[in-house]
Amino acid sequence: MKVGFTPVFIKLKAILQTNQGGLSIVTDEEKSYYLDTLHVMENKKPLFFGSVRIAKNYVSFHLMPVYTNPQLLEYISPQLKKRMQGKSCFNFKSIDEAILEELASLVQRCKQHYIDKGYV
Repeated sequence: MKVGFTPVFIKLKAILQTNQGGLSIVTDEEKSYYLDTLHVMENKKPLFFGSVRIAKNYVSFHLMPVYTNPQLLEYISPQLKKRMQGKSCFNFKSIDEAILEELASLVQRCKQHYIDKGYV
């Protein structure tokens, strides 16, 4: 594990922890934090909400609601959009407080979306 990514992981994990009420903690480890909803899908598995994980070259932050409802991404800044890989993953190598504040706001909107859908 790259020690340099630990502070980034801690900040990103805190964003998910702030929003974990009503969600199930699946993994809470040194390099990985994973949240599911309590809503069980047709495949008999809980609906994924989000996770953060230290990878080899960055810290990945996954947020499933933006995959299922891309409209949640309509108003994100180009700076946050630039960190996206795929449809629901954001990669971070360093801490940028403004971007983290924007991500925290996005996570709140995503949780509200899941609440509105009855998943939380």
